[in-house]
Amino acid sequence: MLRLTELKLALDHTPEELERAICERLEIEQADLVRFAVARRGNDARKKSAIKLVYAIDATVRDEPAVLARHVDDQHVRPSPDTSYRFPVMAPHDWSGLRPVVIGAGPCGLLAALILAQMGLKPIIIERGKAVRERTKDTWGLWRRSVLTPESNVQFGEGGAGTFSDGKLYSRIKDPRHLGRKVLVEFVKAGAPDDILTEAHPHIGTFRLVTMVMSIRETIESLGGEYRFQTRVEDFEVEERDGARKLKGLHLSNGEFLPASHVIMAVGHSARDTFQVLHDRGVHVEAKPFAIGVRIEHPQSWIDKARYGPFAGNDILGAAAYALSHQAKSTGRTVYSFCMCPGGRVVAATSEEGRVVTNGMSQYSRAEFNANSGLVVDIDPSRDYPGGPLAGVAFQRKWESLAFTAGGSNYKAPGQKLSDVLAGRASSGEFGAVVPSYQPGVQLTDLAQCLPDYVMQSFREALPVFGRQVPGYDHPDVILTGVETRTSSPVRIRRGDDFQSINTAGLYPAGEGAGYAGGILSAAVDGIKVAEALALDLLQREKMSVSA
Repeated sequence: MLRLTELKLALDHTPEELERAICERLEIEQADLVRFAVARRGNDARKKSAIKLVYAIDATVRDEPAVLARHVDDQHVRPSPDTSYRFPVMAPHDWSGLRPVVIGAGPCGLLAALILAQMGLKPIIIERGKAVRERTKDTWGLWRRSVLTPESNVQFGEGGAGTFSDGKLYSRIKDPRHLGRKVLVEFVKAGAPDDILTEAHPHIGTFRLVTMVMSIRETIESLGGEYRFQTRVEDFEVEERDGARKLKGLHLSNGEFLPASHVIMAVGHSARDTFQVLHDRGVHVEAKPFAIGVRIEHPQSWIDKARYGPFAGNDILGAAAYALSHQAKSTGRTVYSFCMCPGGRVVAATSEEGRVVTNGMSQYSRAEFNANSGLVVDIDPSRDYPGGPLAGVAFQRKWESLAFTAGGSNYKAPGQKLSDVLAGRASSGEFGAVVPSYQPGVQLTDLAQCLPDYVMQSFREALPVFGRQVPGYDHPDVILTGVETRTSSPVRIRRGDDFQSINTAGLYPAGEGAGYAGGILSAAVDGIKVAEALALDLLQREKMSVSA
């Protein structure tokens, strides 16, 4: 089979035109094209008057060696890659050893548990929050009634923070083993739309993520896995002997001690109490860079027109997205868009009382009125929070608490019109052409009350630049809503080449919370890698124990 890439056709092309284009590129007769399938489809919108669809095609042809020989110098005609997944090890059918534990049921923990279950290791999944359906009710409680449930919200519960997001499933990680494909295949099995296997920028949306997460749970349980919801790990039992440290078990919030020699830490970027416990127990934790800023909202129609011109609203193209970045000379910091949600809404994402945090979410249809994106500024420990491994957590809490106060101390979020941000004055009165989507509501004020000066200064430099790149981006009525602080984990739990903590054997830091991923797909891929490493070590130790 051949992989043909960078095949461009008009938006309104017919299936017959696609087949002819494949044959023309490969220089074959149509009778020599046995079959073909779309491997990937994206678009090239650099010329708004002539937007093209861009395909990668897997084609089966007659006399494949001859076709390859004719295209030996063409980097866009190559043998199709083998994207099938192979388990590195499988447990014996009657395996009954000590079960591995996965802490956290977000994208990383979910895929780690699934892989362990498929390898026959019957994992135990510890999740501090509730099952996804119950969790959804609690999350809406904050959005609709300003009632926060600290253990069941956007951050905590089955599915993790990615459940209440756009459900984007693309990443820039290097993936030579095509583990991302394994993730997408499992998601489709669980009910995700088939097009995530072919679209260049696939997404699922919140409603579909909920049902998909439930389906994966059912699969894990059918393979012998066990879930324990509303159960928090309160402490880690670590044994020290001959200068080495090894995990012995977990103390749970229900009073139980769970013996465990192999534990995956997939707790997510907001498990601040868990970071503290790990640090207190001597596990190596260090501060890492992240970013801080706001959510910025525009009517989706403005973004569609700016990106697609006369093709705005085209069903094939869907809602337009953007990715922007600017190096601010005035502060020396990078301002960039983050987690852009076309046709979505800004949501309340705090997990702690008395604090306001924003995030973005959209459904599969991306059909809501506004587009939103994080607009954030990079920060790092050396200059912004140099107080130790957990100083980034304190930094986040400071600005989230100030945002709570600036919004009225009732979980409304502080917001400001773009014109007032540029002018350095507070916003007041009525909203203009842009009405914010955040619930429980937005209080117009001055975001300088709840963001560092260098963030506001960086915004003032970057926003006009972005307005030249995306017409309408810097419209005076555009709304900035604060604060976005959970862009990534403020800590890294260091691990070695064997994926175990560098100073505590048996503990496998994984995913976004441990500082090794950013987004649903990369977190899920990391979960697979860590599960594989754990299984290899666990089964090798079991084999040695039996032999002895």
